[in-house]
Amino acid sequence: MTLARWILPLLAIVLALPAIAEDRPLNTPPEGFTALFNGKDLTGWKGLVGNPKTRAAMSPDELAAKQAEADKVAKEHWSVKDGVLIYDGKGRMSLCTAKDYGNFELYCDWKIHERGDSGIYLRGTPQVQIWDPHNNPVKANGEEKGSGSLWNNQKHERFPLVMADNPIGEWNTFHIKMVGENVTIHLNGKLVVDNVPLENYWERDKPIYEKGQIELQDHGNTLYFRNIYIKELP
Repeated sequence: MTLARWILPLLAIVLALPAIAEDRPLNTPPEGFTALFNGKDLTGWKGLVGNPKTRAAMSPDELAAKQAEADKVAKEHWSVKDGVLIYDGKGRMSLCTAKDYGNFELYCDWKIHERGDSGIYLRGTPQVQIWDPHNNPVKANGEEKGSGSLWNNQKHERFPLVMADNPIGEWNTFHIKMVGENVTIHLNGKLVVDNVPLENYWERDKPIYEKGQIELQDHGNTLYFRNIYIKELP
């Protein structure tokens, strides 16, 4: 067989790979993981009420009333289209898991527009930062350093090890592992946070809560999420 006869079939396979990847079903978790987002509706999610400290101070009736109102507002601004969870950028309402989590591994795809800003709260605590490092980054905030940082840390590292964001408009993938107070994060396959404690933003004199909800932070701009998978760890 000539060299050309070997190369042409191989080239056809390589060119077909992107199409094959695009055809993979969305929101289908890998083995051992559970899908937090079913790709169809907001089942398993709720609106944000206060923060861990203020929620703990509420009576059950007060919390239930505030939760009902928060759920109503969330459904006005969060929607699902073509297997993607979308925030319309209006109002101010983060979306939270109905269940609390302790130790876990989490995968999440996300996408923002130019100058977008968001984050993922772990155990109800800010946050794994999401923002735009490409278009006029605010260096005073460290935007040029990229997404994936534990931005509200004061004592421990708060910036990512490398800038790993894809160009704006493209999908990004977080792999977040939290055990105890320590967090390790890969963004698009690159290590950006290496076993760093997440500090308690709400009560600085206390360690991070043992359990809490995962939150997709609204920061007043359009957001996109998909393929949100979790595996609880002992």
